[in-house]
Amino acid sequence: MRIVFMGTPDFAVPSLNALLEHYEVVGVFTQPDRPKGRGNKMQMSPVKRVALDHDIPVFQPEKIRRDGVEDLRNLKPDLCVTAAFGQILSQEILDIPRLGTINVHASLLPRHRGSAPIAYAILQGDDEVGVTTMMTAKGIDDGDMLLHFAMPRPVDATCGELTELLSGKGAQLLVETLQALEVGTLRPVVQCEDEMTYDPMLKKEMGHLDFTKDARELANQILALNPWPGCSVPYQDGRLKLLRAKVLEGSGEVGRTLPFDKQGLRIACGKNILLVTQLQAPGGKAMSAADFLRGHPIAEGTDFRE
Repeated sequence: MRIVFMGTPDFAVPSLNALLEHYEVVGVFTQPDRPKGRGNKMQMSPVKRVALDHDIPVFQPEKIRRDGVEDLRNLKPDLCVTAAFGQILSQEILDIPRLGTINVHASLLPRHRGSAPIAYAILQGDDEVGVTTMMTAKGIDDGDMLLHFAMPRPVDATCGELTELLSGKGAQLLVETLQALEVGTLRPVVQCEDEMTYDPMLKKEMGHLDFTKDARELANQILALNPWPGCSVPYQDGRLKLLRAKVLEGSGEVGRTLPFDKQGLRIACGKNILLVTQLQAPGGKAMSAADFLRGHPIAEGTDFRE
């Protein structure tokens, strides 16, 4: 079975590696190299790096539905597999592989369609998270579901940590899906549109914290937006990044810090108290909030409201 893989970020790498172990991957499509970091140097995607290491032809169209049709057709794929590719596939693209296109999506569909399902699962306080394999259709994550993996959400996990965990589970699920496809036991299930949720793209402004909210909402927000776009509060001449947080019972003046606590930085919210356990000062490294406060005390009553 000739397979073409389409993916871009770290989440997609385990799925590509799983395919390389079990199947013939004849080509990889990924997003074009982009400038990143302080030096704004061009960087290839994690998927491209793996493909080059295995001498697999790499294609990087700005828009595959416009610039990649002939390249894909020339590869004569039996099946396409996508995982966090980052581009919408046209019907012309979907019609090329004779067995269709299977997508690895990091949510329990039909919940959390969109480009940031893991972040939104944390933001919205889901008790359960997972991965779904599905047949790709022309819409956004609306194709028939194939297999799924579900697990309780680790309540202290950041989006980055949960992404790494679910990427491995997604790779395992992909192999199971293709094995079922080969023996003819796959039973596609139509998504229930009444249960569907769609989440928009993450934006930098989502990192601002409203301390009038419940501390639980803010703790979820901090975990969900770590590593990007991140949550921060005004601090001296810059901003203090809040990387991890928990909830404590209690109250105080909203948005202001409470007396020093060996567990971390405590900030009063509309309901309960936000306990920040890890942070990063401007120009500094990520460190435990308790260690930071011992060297850089923050006065009781400091106002972190915007």
